[in-house]
Order: sequence, then structure tokens, then C-alpha cells
Amino acid sequence: MTDPVLMSLSDGIATITLNRPERLNAITRDLILMLRDKIDTAAADDSVRVVCLTGAGRGFCAGQDLSERDPRGRSEPFDLEAIQAELYHPIVRAIANMPKPVVASVNGVAAGAGSGLALACDIVIAGQSAKFIQSFSKVGLSVDAGGGLALLRSLGMPRAKAALMLAEAIPADDAADLGMIWKSVPDEALQAETEVVVRKLASTPRTALACIKQAMAAAATAPGLGDYLKQEAALQGIAGSHPDYGEGVLSFLEKRKPNFE
Repeated sequence: MTDPVLMSLSDGIATITLNRPERLNAITRDLILMLRDKIDTAAADDSVRVVCLTGAGRGFCAGQDLSERDPRGRSEPFDLEAIQAELYHPIVRAIANMPKPVVASVNGVAAGAGSGLALACDIVIAGQSAKFIQSFSKVGLSVDAGGGLALLRSLGMPRAKAALMLAEAIPADDAADLGMIWKSVPDEALQAETEVVVRKLASTPRTALACIKQAMAAAATAPGLGDYLKQEAALQGIAGSHPDYGEGVLSFLEKRKPNFE
């Protein structure tokens, strides 16, 4: 059997591919457990500088495979609260806590938890035919995989609630215009554009990227300006004490390309 998640490593770029193209990469227990393992592996590997998450075939991820939620023959409902805590939340936290940037390259539909996985990433780039669908209400559910917080932060309360309640598809171009994702590009250009982004990140000082990621997390959670400024200054101090900062300044003054560690 083919693994439901694949990972390759080249030039400091770990590419993780959801690999159930015949089901639009819908999530099964095996897939989510293997995805968690691949993300943890990439996070722990010092040779990895950036992670790219994408889907095989014509879709990114259609969300939960509902064949695993068939209620027929069951006397009790599924404990979705426990399933979230066991399977989905560790992945969302791993992406958020990883000091390395994670790029989502969305090559088709991203629905339900599939949309949540994409929006959990640091940078989301999508092909123009991609659609983001908060499909939960269609099957009588709320929202999961961290999607509610991601939508609130990117769309604001009115649009986030409408997206969840109406479950209407948001095309990639609209998602980019609304600030839900970073960029929408022609489908045929998605792979090349993604390559440019991940290679640029792979050549950027890793301490700077890690501190930027932490600073933005602090900006989203700090209770007030003073708390944020304290964390921002501490992170700038960490970045400024790294040799890459000195090399960056020197290369600018000497008008040459920097040679970062």
C-alpha cells in the first residue's frame, strides 16, 4: 500500500505531501497520525530549514473522510472532542510551535479540517482554482482543527461567522483579497511560485525567521502593548546577538551578497 503521507528533503526544504489523491487527500486516522510523525520529524531535523505542505493530485485536502464516521451499527456517537485532542490539535500546535516556517501550497479544494491545516501554516499560497470551504455546518458540526481562530484572525468576526455558518466556497482569489491567505497564482504557476518562496526562506537566517514567528504569535496573544513590546525586544535581542546579524550588516556595507551560517 502507498503511504498516505510522503516526505522528501532537498536543500533544506522538507516537502510533506498528503497522498490520497483518489479521495482528494481526505483525512483518515492513518493519514493524520503519519502527518504528525512527518511534521515532528521535520521539526527535529536540524538540516530542515523550511517545511512545505501540499496535496497529491487535484486537491489539497477535502477534510475528514466521512467513511470513518459512519454512524450505522454504532450505539454511541463518536467522541469528536477526544478525537480532536488526540489527532488534530497536536498537529496545529506542532506547526505553530515549530521555529521553522511552514508553507502551505494549496493545489485544489481545502475543505473542513483540510482548510484548518492550510490556515495553520505560516504562509499560504494557492492556485486560482483552489477553494476554501468551511463545510462543517453541512454535516451538523461546528468547527475544528484550529479553523475558528485562524478565520477570526484573518477575516474578522462578521466574515468568519458567515464563512462557517453558510459553508460557501471561498475561491483562492477572494481568499487572497480578504487576507485569508498570502497569495493566489495561476494553477500552472503554483509549483514554481512555491519553489521560489521555500528557497528564499531556506536561504534566510533561521534565527531571524524563528524570532519573527514568535513575535507574531506574541502580537496575537499579548494582553497589552507593554507585554508585546517586552517580548518583541527580547526576540530582537536574540536575533541581534546571532552572528548572522553582523554578517547581514557587513554585507550591506560592503555591497555584497551575505554569507549566512
